[in-house]
Amino acid sequence: MRFIVDVLLTGLAVFLAALVLPDSAVSVAGFGWAIVAGLIISFVNATIGTILRFFTFPLNLLTLGLISFVITVLMVQLTSYFMGSKFEVANFWWAAVFALIVALIQMLLDGLFKSKNRD
Repeated sequence: MRFIVDVLLTGLAVFLAALVLPDSAVSVAGFGWAIVAGLIISFVNATIGTILRFFTFPLNLLTLGLISFVITVLMVQLTSYFMGSKFEVANFWWAAVFALIVALIQMLLDGLFKSKNRD
């Protein structure tokens, strides 16, 4: 049940971030496609992103984690490439803004919808 709630909250965060940003920067075809985009972003971040973070660990230490953010932005762009016209991000900078907004929205949603008692 928690996984389903997490997926829906991630989809909501992606959908809201796409609504906040101009259509020329980030566009998503609908809430269902936002959920799919959230799933794909999570999957590529957990697989390809983890491998990239492993190999860039020394550089990540030197930049105090900035490389991890860059990798996340690249995973958003990769998701945009995979999904075609259903989820589009214009360029690297809009993907960076999108990733920041999604992170902020997810923090707010986690605070609102997650229970105080963690299992």
